[in-house]
Amino acid sequence: MDKKSNILTDTFGRKHAYLRISLTERCNLRCTYCMPADGIPLSPKANIMSYDEVYALAKIFVDNGVTKIRLTGGEPLVRKDVHLILEKLATLPVEMAITTNAINVDRHIDTLRKCDIRNINVSLDSLDREKFRTITRRDYFDKAYRNILLLIAEGFKVKLNAVLIKGFNDNEIIDFIQLTQNLPINVRFIEFMPFDGNKWDLKKMVSFEEIIKRVGQAFEKNQILRLKDAPNDTSKNYKITGYKGSFAIISSVTNPFCDSCNRLRLTANGKLKNCLFSATESDLLTQFREGKNVEPVIQKAVNAKFKIRGGMDTLEKLKEPDLHSKNRSMIAIGG
Repeated sequence: MDKKSNILTDTFGRKHAYLRISLTERCNLRCTYCMPADGIPLSPKANIMSYDEVYALAKIFVDNGVTKIRLTGGEPLVRKDVHLILEKLATLPVEMAITTNAINVDRHIDTLRKCDIRNINVSLDSLDREKFRTITRRDYFDKAYRNILLLIAEGFKVKLNAVLIKGFNDNEIIDFIQLTQNLPINVRFIEFMPFDGNKWDLKKMVSFEEIIKRVGQAFEKNQILRLKDAPNDTSKNYKITGYKGSFAIISSVTNPFCDSCNRLRLTANGKLKNCLFSATESDLLTQFREGKNVEPVIQKAVNAKFKIRGGMDTLEKLKEPDLHSKNRSMIAIGG
């Protein structure tokens, strides 16, 4: 086995070709499931990867087999030099994508197009202005929604990510699906996941089964089409007959997709996480700044990856606060 297939292949034979890079821990929203109410201690600016370091570390991963990079945050588009990062990464032989809350996306349309970034994931947890303000602690719904329509009009491939929380926005499932009737978007419902400070409770989670049940109550069985999922897809995809768009369910809690996971995450301060749920991290940035070879560190981290959810392989373990509270808050991971 050559180096390229070996360094990013774990002990379960999973080849990691997808790297998610967080560009910043900062965000212009304060979503309750992502950030604790009192915020998080931000890494000192000197500890955040520069745009040259983002590129250099990304290139190491690409040289070893990564074929897709997604930029995340915090909110990646609040970073002042984001256009430089996008332009540098666009020179790599890799598919590029970005996840954003869309609030600043209108300022970056030309750069996104120039860098051939066509796949945009937008976080939008409610279609109700007041609920949006409640969950984000900010009053930006109108701007976010206008920019989502702008992306669609400009020909970008848009996915809407909605984290469902029981008793809050789960009554909007069908409203979200109705968006796909006339808009060519993919709405993705995400199970509420446990992270430090987000007050996760299994009782607040809307499961895959519950979502499907509600869809079945709103549409005839022959209207609901099960689509073929892409390789390594995290979502189970569906479509309503005659609708322009589609919808999907990401069931990380009740139906984990760990067997086909091909993702690694690089935090804004240069730490490698081999799993979204993992509490352990490997410091690449310090090693890189010291002029050391980071490939052995990467390989060790990949080989240490658990088979399922950072070792939390049962719902009972997910209920243990000591296990998931050692992980970062979502905003500091990058999703």
